[in-house]
Amino acid sequence: MTKEDFLDQPPDGAALTAYDQAHLKLYLRLLDADADGADWKEVVEALFGICAKTDPERAARVHTAHLSRAKWMTRSGYSELLGPRLH
Repeated sequence: MTKEDFLDQPPDGAALTAYDQAHLKLYLRLLDADADGADWKEVVEALFGICAKTDPERAARVHTAHLSRAKWMTRSGYSELLGPRLH
């Protein structure tokens, strides 16, 4: 992933998407930073290349949306990565 290889708003549906699969590493890095209490402004600059000082609204929007999707992955989306369930 490059810093240009992301949408400002990730998908928000109930199904895992190709975008989610392509950005799993990003989601994990966001979750780790959140768990460590990292400053979101530093995180968004490091991971997305967006300066929160010069573009605060976009920086906050991108960070919040992707962190929310990353958290969704931990609750629901991950199950689709495991493939079909055996009965």
